[in-house]
Amino acid sequence: MNTDTLDHSGILARQQRAWNVGALRLLAILCLIVACLYYVGLFDGERLAEGGPSLLRLLGEMLPPDFANARDWLRPLIDTLAMSVAGTALAVSLSLPLAFLAARNTTPHPVVYQFTRGLLNALRAIPELILGIIFVAAVGFGALPGVLALGLHSVGMIGKFFAEAIEHADEAPIEAARAAGATPLQVLLHGVIPQVLPQMADISIYRWEYNFRASTVMGMVGAGGIGFELMGSLRIMQYQEVSAILLVILLMVTLVDTFSSTLRKRFK
Repeated sequence: MNTDTLDHSGILARQQRAWNVGALRLLAILCLIVACLYYVGLFDGERLAEGGPSLLRLLGEMLPPDFANARDWLRPLIDTLAMSVAGTALAVSLSLPLAFLAARNTTPHPVVYQFTRGLLNALRAIPELILGIIFVAAVGFGALPGVLALGLHSVGMIGKFFAEAIEHADEAPIEAARAAGATPLQVLLHGVIPQVLPQMADISIYRWEYNFRASTVMGMVGAGGIGFELMGSLRIMQYQEVSAILLVILLMVTLVDTFSSTLRKRFK
């Protein structure tokens, strides 16, 4: 048996082992997923069957949608939109400096890197609803606690994505700026930011879309907006009005998504 045949056999054997390992990992993941589905009761056919008629009955009570108070929803919708814009702007302004500290190629020291990453993880780990409850207790009802909750929670996500974009920046322009004698600030302004600015714009716009949807929920904890009106209708079981508010929210989400898509095209 010649050397080429042995090499070919070795390659096939390694590929077979790699395939077997991959198949075992996939099987383990599938088993874990099935176990989780079983644990949460998704395979409980009797329970699901009992819930079906109740859901259909509730949907029947929501029809037809009642838009009698639609004029009163205009101000809460404006509050929701303003909350999402302000929360995203706050998050972007705080995330930008933190991202440079949380990126390996721009952080001044490994300790600063670890601390900033930990801070971003902490902000990302606390749900915005919990932050909303905290800020409602701190500053009272209205849009302000919603903005603070959305902004701080978004810092954890936007800062992480900004930092990863900075870490993947091409080193050639950065090294060229350093070789030309640029200061660290000039290196950031001329070597890093021009490369990552389109990605940062995309991330910010996507987060605004998310924050608009999240801001409709923030009203349920007293942070104002259309979510507050939705919660009020749910509490008094005005399901026809609930369906009308949900349709209005769906329309606004569609408009926001369309507008954000247009903005992303302009940044490409």
